[in-house]
Amino acid sequence: MSQIIYIPDKPPIPPDQQPTVNVFAAVVEPKLINNLVRCLNRIAPLENLRHLKRVQKKHLEDGKTLIALILCLASENDSNMDAMPQDVRELVTSYQLSAFITKVCKEAATTKEEWEEQCKLWPTSYHPPTYNIDGITGFNEEDTQSVFGFMRLAVELAQSNKLVVNAAVIVDPSVKQVIASACDHHISSENASTSNAGGEIDFRNRLESVGSHLDSNGATIHGNLPSSASLKTLKQSCSTVSCLYPWQWTDQQLQHLSNSCCWHPLRHAAIAAIESSAARDRHLFPTSGTIGDKSVETDDIGPHCNLAKRQKTNLENAKSEEKEGTDIEGICSKSGRPYLCTGYDIYLVWEPCIMCAMALVHQRVRRVFYAFPNPNDGALGSVHRLQGEKSLNHHYAVFRVVLHEDVL
Repeated sequence: MSQIIYIPDKPPIPPDQQPTVNVFAAVVEPKLINNLVRCLNRIAPLENLRHLKRVQKKHLEDGKTLIALILCLASENDSNMDAMPQDVRELVTSYQLSAFITKVCKEAATTKEEWEEQCKLWPTSYHPPTYNIDGITGFNEEDTQSVFGFMRLAVELAQSNKLVVNAAVIVDPSVKQVIASACDHHISSENASTSNAGGEIDFRNRLESVGSHLDSNGATIHGNLPSSASLKTLKQSCSTVSCLYPWQWTDQQLQHLSNSCCWHPLRHAAIAAIESSAARDRHLFPTSGTIGDKSVETDDIGPHCNLAKRQKTNLENAKSEEKEGTDIEGICSKSGRPYLCTGYDIYLVWEPCIMCAMALVHQRVRRVFYAFPNPNDGALGSVHRLQGEKSLNHHYAVFRVVLHEDVL
């Protein structure tokens, strides 16, 4: 069965293997709870354990209720009450409490399964994550078929040449239209030039050749997914996929084999597709800007010009320009060129490497879909999780598209 699986920011932890910390706790009388909680919140707040509930209630077999209260955090080696802060010790003495050490979960639960396991140790709060990116909480039937269709196109592109390569398809999800597509670029050892095998693809011709076509609005309509035999061959012949072996091109060049070729060290499928998308934008949106008293074409502006920043600012205020036909997401504007790949999706046959994943961050891609994991250098789930790196100024959602012939 085909699936679309969300790849979260952090690697999943088996519910029964979550990290724990020690805390001091005590069984207390119900009538003392309110006073003790107020005092403890003041003298020993659980700053780094806000997901914990301070009070635990247990219903005993005889119908009575046992109430325990977290007093404060304990270090891993604490085994006696002398390790408690002075204020907490005084409170324990004043109320004649019998303190003990217990384990609680160190981090907040990210799934319901984790939360259920946490509560076996001590009650915690669970707040399901909320997102503003379509697909995180599931896809409807129409969007699901669209995702499968675009992934099918990427798989067909990867097999369209003599060598099996990675392929990338950039899509505008608002109109379900292909913006750009490309495969890994290769360098022939005979002439040391970029071969046509890795060049950009003519979207319309390619879509028609793989059983898809464009409707009157330019949206893609797709056929069936690739066959089982086709996918099996693809996975078994992946030694020429650049993101899987990003450093192997150096070994290939040193071998000087006259009848072989190696992939370009920089022009991986995702980066080649980005370049194709930029070329498309320059062609469709030939805007001009002004520097000082001179009017210049945007394409001729040097790398230090801040027109791109100004354009981004204008697009962020696009709501006020809606009557002029500007898209509120800044994706497509009649009055100006789109800002990079903002709001677009990209479909990759193989999970991208770090270089490609960072390029997608800089391009402001909204969602990344890939079919096969990259166990060697995967940047979005297999080895690293770049989408969860908080220091980055942009984050995208990542999904794995498991085709029905594939096995998780």
